Amino acid sequence: MGRPNYQDIAALAGVGTATVERVLNGRGGVRSELVEKVTLAARALNYPRILPDAYHKMLRIEVLMVRPETTFYRRLSHAFEAIAATLDPFVLVHRSFTDEMNPEEIAKRILSVDSSRAGLILAVPNSHKVSAAVEAVANRGVPIVHVVTRASETTGEFVGIDNYAAGRTAAYFITRMARQSGPVIGLCHPIYQVHRERMRGFSDYFREHPTSVSFEWVGFSRDEERYSKESLSYALRRYPDLVGIYNAGGANSALIDVLGRDERGRDILFVAHELTDYTRAALRDGLVDVVLDQAPEAQAQRSLDWILFRIGLTKIRPDEKPIRFITITSEGL
Repeated sequence: MGRPNYQDIAALAGVGTATVERVLNGRGGVRSELVEKVTLAARALNYPRILPDAYHKMLRIEVLMVRPETTFYRRLSHAFEAIAATLDPFVLVHRSFTDEMNPEEIAKRILSVDSSRAGLILAVPNSHKVSAAVEAVANRGVPIVHVVTRASETTGEFVGIDNYAAGRTAAYFITRMARQSGPVIGLCHPIYQVHRERMRGFSDYFREHPTSVSFEWVGFSRDEERYSKESLSYALRRYPDLVGIYNAGGANSALIDVLGRDERGRDILFVAHELTDYTRAALRDGLVDVVLDQAPEAQAQRSLDWILFRIGLTKIRPDEKPIRFITITSEGL
């Protein structure tokens, strides 16, 4: 491609050539959002001139997440950090965390106007207050993308796996691979819509494919070690003939610890989410049989692609299909 001209920049920014001329020559009279589009389009095309200092404004994309202590959200955060390093230096991706059990604080963080935002990416649980905050920010013209789970049912793009299909896949493996007939349990965090979707898919599969392996009980582990241990320990006492476990959420390390101490541990078919050091080791040891990994790196990339598309920095519309989750067994490590 030869030297870019005003027409090239205008086409990428989605504006007229007169607007490009005014911005690049510092003539003023152009709305700030159009100035940002033109400036960043010019940079993306390596337009060979120094832009006016007044237009060296940082384009800020904010990412709000929860649970920084978990392997999954650390992977997601690191993915945003790595991708941000490949973007134009004037595109700033700011990552921060909040308390998943405090919807008032989440809503406050979403509504914050301490700094201008070009876009907002959310990986937080839904509630009435959070949904209202999302809609209020969207009404200000800020593009919003939900990653992993939805913070609003009606506003913004969603980037994540097909959680209903993930639940059905877990049920498929358990019914096909269980070592004997008997009851199966599920564990999840009830505040997350995606966990509820996984459990719905899990339950529907058992209902549609009745066998001697049956889904009997759901425990609310809250993705915390204490509640996970208590839930599984209770289930092992209640169901001495337990044949299968599906953990739709986190805290796998606690569940692996309980199973490792139980003489039945390696006879119970265990399907978990996310490939971590704990689940990798448990796959090798035979305490976990199948891991469904939802590829947070791919989710981070597509969520940023959506923001860049919405603010006009790219004309390539991101794929709207769910991110493909990865099925891993000990033989695939």
